[in-house]
Amino acid sequence: MTSSNSSTCFLSFVIPVKDEAQTLANLYEGIFDAVKQVDGGLSFEVIFIDDGSTDDSWKQMSRLTEQYPETIKAIKLRRNFGKAFALSTGFSASSGDIIFTMDADLQDDPAEIPKFLDKMAEGFDVVSGWKSNRQDPLSKTLPSKVFNKITAVMTGVSLHDFNCGFKAYKKEVLEGIKIYGELHRYIPVLAHELGFISAEVSIKHNKREFGVSKYGWERYTRGMVDLLTVLATTRYLKKPGHLFGGLGVLAGIVGTLILSYLGVHWLVDESAIGTRPLFAVGILMVILSIQMVSIGVLAELITRHNDRGPSDSAIAEKRGCH
Repeated sequence: MTSSNSSTCFLSFVIPVKDEAQTLANLYEGIFDAVKQVDGGLSFEVIFIDDGSTDDSWKQMSRLTEQYPETIKAIKLRRNFGKAFALSTGFSASSGDIIFTMDADLQDDPAEIPKFLDKMAEGFDVVSGWKSNRQDPLSKTLPSKVFNKITAVMTGVSLHDFNCGFKAYKKEVLEGIKIYGELHRYIPVLAHELGFISAEVSIKHNKREFGVSKYGWERYTRGMVDLLTVLATTRYLKKPGHLFGGLGVLAGIVGTLILSYLGVHWLVDESAIGTRPLFAVGILMVILSIQMVSIGVLAELITRHNDRGPSDSAIAEKRGCH
């Protein structure tokens, strides 16, 4: 159980919903039971966001808000905007000191909520769930493992499961982060770049009993594109010249090596190189190098001109006179 000082917290559960009418009542009951079992009890709210459902999800949410008006909020979006938009909408409507995100399909087990609270009591700002015994077919688990490994290496954030929707955040973490596209899976990375500390807990993963998965192979393609976006907007946001300049230098080295190789052939064998495809590649790489370095310099100038200094989200603590 969580320590007694966590009993003063107010929890918000932000839950995007897409055609999950059969699970909502059981999910709320599971959250209620888990929260009330924590030492001292906790106050909480559940925020359901209907992200363009075509079944009776909204009717079920409306019924639950009437049944539990003090603990449930329901928000209906005009159409399916995607999980990141739904989460952002829920974050804006939440009042909790700690904000949980969960999927609505009951594969995330509410009984694991105390694990997250215990971990946060140790001083962590973000706690991510890890479905160590995932109850999904190999066609989903294998690509996910590869994706998670690549993401961990490229971002330097050592999590086993970036795709897990079961996470907990201190409210101040989300106040400094804006998400769109598939960036919801990278919130721990974005938080890490702001100096917040992340941790991971192994959680139970239930087999899906209702509905169908809303994700296919295409989410990994979108996820990899958004991973590049995350890297560009975190590591290189304040130093774009390093990104574009680095790519330009790399292209220049490759182009120079190609042209040097062809130049040696021309001098030694006196063979024609102007019609060789490799010659065109070398020239193009050198031109690309010049363009990338030039873009990097311009990006640096724009960044310096628009830099407004540090934001409050980067400040961990203040003491003394203000």
